[in-house]
Amino acid sequence: MAAFKAFWNSPVGPKTSHFWGPVANWGFVAAGLADINKPPEMISGNMTGAMCVYSALFMRFAWMVQPRNYLLLVCHASNETVQLYQHTRWAKAEGYLSGKKEKEASSE
Repeated sequence: MAAFKAFWNSPVGPKTSHFWGPVANWGFVAAGLADINKPPEMISGNMTGAMCVYSALFMRFAWMVQPRNYLLLVCHASNETVQLYQHTRWAKAEGYLSGKKEKEASSE
């Protein structure tokens, strides 16, 4: 009970935005995981790229803020992983990673 009370009243506990911000951000990870089985043609390259930049920036923020927000860091590292996977799927489908676009452009 003492450990729970210490967590409850800590500077990163459930009474703070250090806790609820990361909890809300797990929705991005869940959405990315839910989209894994969707066809890559449905992926927005621009939005996925923006999410990668967003998560990278907030990973740094989570590390630099005092007290360090490890929950936010793990959340954005997870989102970065999911979004990079989705971005890779999109890039392969568009032909950016296979050289297909280059071959088409050079033959025209």
